[in-house]
Amino acid sequence: MAKRRKMREHSSVRDKPLFWAQDEERYGFDRISSFEAGPDEGNHPLFNKELFVFKILGSVCLFLIIAILFKNENATFNQARNLVQSTMDKDFQFATVSNWYEKQFGKPLALLPFMENQDNKVADTDEPQYALPASGRIIEDFAKNGQGIVIETGKDATVQSLNEGIVRFAGVKEGFGKTVIIQHTDNTETWYGNLASIDVTLWTFIEKGTKLGLATSSSDGMKSSFNLAVKKGNDFIDPIQVIQFE
Repeated sequence: MAKRRKMREHSSVRDKPLFWAQDEERYGFDRISSFEAGPDEGNHPLFNKELFVFKILGSVCLFLIIAILFKNENATFNQARNLVQSTMDKDFQFATVSNWYEKQFGKPLALLPFMENQDNKVADTDEPQYALPASGRIIEDFAKNGQGIVIETGKDATVQSLNEGIVRFAGVKEGFGKTVIIQHTDNTETWYGNLASIDVTLWTFIEKGTKLGLATSSSDGMKSSFNLAVKKGNDFIDPIQVIQFE
């Protein structure tokens, strides 16, 4: 019986788990728990596996549905196809969203390269306050082509932005030559065409009066000119309606 008792005591001691002192405990600190999950402990607290898989499956299903809509030429799906196409054709209003974000949270979106002094700027009104793009005179009015006006300036004059906004286009556009398009917070766009050079980059935020480029010199080299257009929605409007020329 004594022999059996010793065997049981030895077995109970052997089955007890051994807890080795960690480095933290040796120096008097509490043991730091690990976030590594075992096979039965679930997922990482910052990652939801089920939600992630659900989003992937939802994206795949949406892609397949749209692909079927455009592959199937059945007239029944015409309305759905038109809705998808019109949605994809619309320009995202970066300037409007960034302006809303700044008013709500006090600073612009971190994804957009805003100027540092924008944090201290508070708009007093939602109405656009336009500044003249360059000193000059109108040599071709809006009635000539229904898209914009032509402004004659001094030689190599600097063309500036009418108002703050996002550079939506910076390059060569058919009918306008070298062009810069600025998207403003009031859902309007200003187009500056026939430029000799472009000094801004795409998708950057610019302030009112920022240099966009230089006007193109005339054939005699004595004057320069550039095109100016204002677009609201899908229609061009006469710039004289929103800008006061002297």
